[in-house]
Amino acid sequence: MIPAFAARWFVPAPDSAVADDLRRGKSPWADNVHLLWSLWIFITPLFDHGLHGYTVTWLLCTLGSYPLFLLLFARLRLASRRTAYLYAWGMAALCFGLLRWYPSGLSYFVYACVMLSHCDLRRFRSYVVQVLLINAIYVALAWWIGYPPSMLVIMPVTVFVICTIVTVEQIHHEKDAALSLSHDEVRRLAATAERERIGRDLHDLLGHTLSLITLKLELSRKLFDRDVEAARQEVEEAEKVARHALAEVRSAVTGIRATDLAAELASARLLLESSRVHLDYGELPADLPGDIERGLSLVLREAVTNIARHAGASRARIEMTRERGSVCLQIGDNGRGGIESDGNGLSGMRERVRALGGTLAFESPRGQGSRLRVVIPLPIMRLVESSRSAPEPSVAEPLTQPLPDRPVA
Repeated sequence: MIPAFAARWFVPAPDSAVADDLRRGKSPWADNVHLLWSLWIFITPLFDHGLHGYTVTWLLCTLGSYPLFLLLFARLRLASRRTAYLYAWGMAALCFGLLRWYPSGLSYFVYACVMLSHCDLRRFRSYVVQVLLINAIYVALAWWIGYPPSMLVIMPVTVFVICTIVTVEQIHHEKDAALSLSHDEVRRLAATAERERIGRDLHDLLGHTLSLITLKLELSRKLFDRDVEAARQEVEEAEKVARHALAEVRSAVTGIRATDLAAELASARLLLESSRVHLDYGELPADLPGDIERGLSLVLREAVTNIARHAGASRARIEMTRERGSVCLQIGDNGRGGIESDGNGLSGMRERVRALGGTLAFESPRGQGSRLRVVIPLPIMRLVESSRSAPEPSVAEPLTQPLPDRPVA
């Protein structure tokens, strides 16, 4: 049994590194992989620079200091970021105290400098000052003890390189986290705006209609004893209004459930960029019939998901145009290609396109990426209206050329 006072040492503080990992859904054990670098403690005696190698002194120092180092490492991860720097200084003190007899303890010195960056990056100036101070103490003490001049340079340079890499990675991680939060906020605001729009549409749609039905039913009740025929006529009119309202509600619900092509394209861009795939796309044709827009949105979603998961691409392209009385969607990537048979996703896309009277062509030569082309004919009446309101669009070229490996700057 661990005593209560000792168990409290291993409870993470609310603002500790471990607590941050738990809030992000990350395993608190993941960062312990950095302890693998401490294996240098057991390897450095192999590179004997006149410092005696494996000796009884080395063994006693290792047995006495390494468990203490592990405890300091754990406490630094569990303690509040405001006080975690004390444990990093503890690692440095452990190194300085044993420096005369235990060169392997220089690993504690490196850990002390690097782990300071996990304490509070918002106080960057304090972090730099503390790292410089630890390095100054090391150089002065090692020079006084009589370490080789090369060791007075190699260790500070090593610390500088490692700390720079760690700091840059942490800054980028914080920026990525902030960007993720901004995307979540945009999605939340969009969902709120959509709910408000739906509420306004339903209010405008049902408010007048239900009021009219109520008035007609009240009138029919008053006419029932005096004029049965007039009352029946009012009831029939109320029934017609109710049926009309039902049809409008169904149409509105269909519109609510429908996937907007522009929104689907924005989601595709976010998905591919999060997968480090650059997306090129053009303008979407306006005024597409609802069923065609919904079908193309589902095809677009499935194709982009396949690119993000399986293509291994660095660049993708989406084009949508009107051509010869039809709408054409083309999607290509510069991935590995080599898809020889239809999977469930491609088969589902073919069925959706076939249900709209369209055709789907897919080619995936090995090493040259994949290209998808969907052509769906537009309804005749919509074609007549479009020809009156807009000039005939140009015919798009098929995606026959492989995409470059890198986005064009």
